[in-house]
Amino acid sequence: MTEPVVSEAKLRYLDFLSREDRVRHHRYVEEMKQYELMKNGDLSAIGESARLWTSGLYGHVCDDPLRNAKYLFVTSITLATRFAIEGGMDEEDAYNASDLYIQDVDRCTTTDEVRRLHADMMTFFTWAMADMQRGEVHSTAVVECMDYIRYHLHERITVPMLANHVHLNPTYLSELFAREIGTTISRYIADQRMEAARNMLRYSQYSVGEIAQILAYRSPSHFGKVFKDHMGVTPREYRNANAQTGIWPE
Repeated sequence: MTEPVVSEAKLRYLDFLSREDRVRHHRYVEEMKQYELMKNGDLSAIGESARLWTSGLYGHVCDDPLRNAKYLFVTSITLATRFAIEGGMDEEDAYNASDLYIQDVDRCTTTDEVRRLHADMMTFFTWAMADMQRGEVHSTAVVECMDYIRYHLHERITVPMLANHVHLNPTYLSELFAREIGTTISRYIADQRMEAARNMLRYSQYSVGEIAQILAYRSPSHFGKVFKDHMGVTPREYRNANAQTGIWPE
């Protein structure tokens, strides 16, 4: 009988080796950050991506360094393409760009060439998303609030907290935010949490309870109720229908 490619024993042994060598893969939030920044047209995505690429924490999927780098490149551009489409990029443009980059990486002969191509790829997608969003000009206070919310979804966030952060009156900030964004602050926070929850259900192995805790919901049952109100299905049903497999290095 052929030995399975993946087994519990193999996974536990690799985990043991990682702990012994004090080596780990990127955490989910570390991995997602670069693509979230890219989707938002934030140019810091380019530097963040370069930092992760050279950190040594990406998965080992092949003993040959060049093939390993190429496999990781394909994994990365798969995610970049999906996030770009979610951010509003034309699907055909995104997939065509992905095809061209994958064809190019096949011609690379060194790991350094793959690294440079990866940086080029993240630069292309980030600038494309930034160009799309140039028409959405918001005041500094609203932009700062949006950034604060995006990076503090694991904490309780209130309008007074945001108002204090940007040094504005809470009522004025609420009116300004609604006028520029077209929705209330509380609704925007809820939507951002839902987007994060959907990504975690699709791309991570965190349990529903862990996701509820990470995103600062009162309890798993509260998270489940809010999620179903927004999506029409439970978190578990959403994961069963949408979970992505086979795209992570680890």
